[in-house]
Amino acid sequence: MIKFLIKGLLRDRSRSLLPLIVVAIGVMLAVFMRGYINGIMVDMIEQTARFNTGHVKVMTKAYAENIDQIPNDLAIMGASELQAGLEEAFPDIKWVSRIKFGGLIDVPDDNGETRSQGPSLGIGLDLFSGSSGEIERLNLSRSLVRGTIPDTAGEILLSEEFSEKLKVSPGEEVTLIGSTMNGSMAIYNFIVSGTVRFGNTSLDRGSVIADISDVQKALDMYDSAGEILGFFPGGYYSDEKADPVMAEFNEDFVTENDEFSPVMLRLRDQEGLGLFVNLAGSMGAIVTFVFMVAMSLVLWNAGLLGGLRRYGEIGIRLAIGEEKGHVYRSMITESLMIGMAGTIIGTAFGLSLSWLLQTYGLDISEFTKNATTGIMMPNIVRARITPPDFYIGFIPGVISTVAGTMLSGIGIYKRKTSQLFKELEA
Repeated sequence: MIKFLIKGLLRDRSRSLLPLIVVAIGVMLAVFMRGYINGIMVDMIEQTARFNTGHVKVMTKAYAENIDQIPNDLAIMGASELQAGLEEAFPDIKWVSRIKFGGLIDVPDDNGETRSQGPSLGIGLDLFSGSSGEIERLNLSRSLVRGTIPDTAGEILLSEEFSEKLKVSPGEEVTLIGSTMNGSMAIYNFIVSGTVRFGNTSLDRGSVIADISDVQKALDMYDSAGEILGFFPGGYYSDEKADPVMAEFNEDFVTENDEFSPVMLRLRDQEGLGLFVNLAGSMGAIVTFVFMVAMSLVLWNAGLLGGLRRYGEIGIRLAIGEEKGHVYRSMITESLMIGMAGTIIGTAFGLSLSWLLQTYGLDISEFTKNATTGIMMPNIVRARITPPDFYIGFIPGVISTVAGTMLSGIGIYKRKTSQLFKELEA
């Protein structure tokens, strides 16, 4: 019977070709849109991870409790030894040390007197080693507006807006006035190597970036770091990866009554990001559900119209003695085969488009130059393929198509012999 139905579908394209195309296009759009939306939501989380939280972060317990104050007096001492231990214990994770600091940037005139000054928020990164990946991770090359990225000791990057406010250009000297790790005054001279755009209003108003070794000298933080960030391979955060790493580290390293004992936090444990991670997953599910409902209605209609169009054929089959139940079941079987074939084809095309967008991305910098040339704003839009993308298309592709056929086929049981002969005469 199945072989007979397949032959009928192949020979009568009006019964198979158009429904197959509709199903394939609907499933392709559903799968592609899910991958696209998932990529957008995940990228928003990853931007925060790269700049601020990491996928996991190691700090002292006291630092973690006062993290909003950036308490460098509670920073990790012996950071290089701890980082080496982390690299040995978790070799698949990329570990980098950072120091956040605040201070006053003073610009002297030719006589050494203050020409201009302003408050700043700074971050010390490993820019010189060449193995940390911090320049690529924060898109510093793309975000550079003037000058160059620091490559020698004593150089610093200023945000473009901050440099314009201070009226300072690359090559000029500035002085950082702040507080050392021990609470005394810190005064350290830097040469402005270049300016960058962060793409965030608050950061663009007064931010600086320097190599972590210079920051350690300026703030008397020898072999110390405020935070050690970990980034998972593949560039995506997940609780499944973070939970065992955090549990193992905290079990081995955390000392109950020592406030300087290192502690590890996941991305979702920082800055209220747990709610955002949940929202990102929910938003993707909500948008996907809405889109799939719309596509299901379209495919339902296609199945319904296909069944109604065949009422003449059904009448002839009933007139020659075929049972109503057999006709009904054969129509459902046909729609199931069409739905399966269309879903497989549509899923393949949808995954292919998602893979292309995930691998190569879509460069939107030409359309939004001011918004995407900053550290905090991505210029490449990417999709992300997840396991549900391989089977999510079966909901609109198969279930909706079969449901439409079942609904239209109900009319078979309402056909009467007298009505049948009138239709055949016409």
